[in-house]
Amino acid sequence: MKLVILTGMSGAGKSTALKMMEDIGFYCVDNLPIPLIEKFVELSETSKEELQKFAIGVDIRSGNSFSELHAALDRLDESGQAPEILFLDAEDAVLVKRYKETRRNHPLSGGKRVESGLALERERLTMLRRRADYIIDTSRLLTRDLRAELDKIFVRQQDYKNLFITILSFGFKYGIPVDSDLVFDVRFLPNPYYVEGLRAKSGNDKEIQDYVLQFEEAHIFLNKLEDMVNFLIPNYIIEGKNQLVISIGCTGGKHRSVTLANELFHRISKSSDYGLQIEHRDIDKDALRK
Repeated sequence: MKLVILTGMSGAGKSTALKMMEDIGFYCVDNLPIPLIEKFVELSETSKEELQKFAIGVDIRSGNSFSELHAALDRLDESGQAPEILFLDAEDAVLVKRYKETRRNHPLSGGKRVESGLALERERLTMLRRRADYIIDTSRLLTRDLRAELDKIFVRQQDYKNLFITILSFGFKYGIPVDSDLVFDVRFLPNPYYVEGLRAKSGNDKEIQDYVLQFEEAHIFLNKLEDMVNFLIPNYIIEGKNQLVISIGCTGGKHRSVTLANELFHRISKSSDYGLQIEHRDIDKDALRK
């Protein structure tokens, strides 16, 4: 029997994840009272049903009994039915925005600001997060990205590294992305913007790619950047980092940064087991107007 405890911050996407796990063959139960978890496992073991995979959604809605969860997990470990723990997290700013969009109150806010409820929830979940087998930060994930991460863990059973990488191109004229962890400036390369016939195209077009990548400096930059990223990622994982945003910028975020962000994405995706996505924040902002 495979048992997964799905938990994490309120607003991080636990309900969505539970539905996805149901789609991939798990029998799912949400908000099961803590005192009933061990009884549920016992009944599942003796059931004549052919179900082999179970996911239990647990969070701070359990109230005072939530403090009993660690003891229950310890007893399950000792009995040989050690569950895997999947923890969904997100940045506070993202969680606040989600709460405001849905016009809901945080379960622990007690009529105060959402931020106060989140702070209390983080404090109560600290030990459970440390105990988690898998941590997924949903701050920048689309629904399809979350589904892909769950598929990687529970369907393909790949060695999961608890890190999701976003490669982001941007234009300095529109500001550096505030959530960047690493920022690289590629304005040292010749700008296709000033080449006849290339201005209206983007780094997603072959003509721009051929122009930017004809320069030896572009390849030297990519080689050094790839080498540094491959060095940093394992060390970030050791330190517990689970979200990495690598931002590559040029003047307008349309030509050079897009080309090199695409190239870095392709290089990393060939040899990486980490979650990976690419975004081009400013690619359409310099569109020519007739």
